[in-house]
Amino acid sequence: MKVASSIKTLKNRHPDCKVVRRRGRLYVINKTNPRF
Repeated sequence: MKVASSIKTLKNRHPDCKVVRRRGRLYVINKTNPRF
């Protein structure tokens, strides 16, 4: 799980991404490819 500095690029990079807010930080969770 990575902290998203630029959310748009992470979203555009992979279609299965979910953007999740936790404690004021934005994370990108990807089920199919966990390295994202």
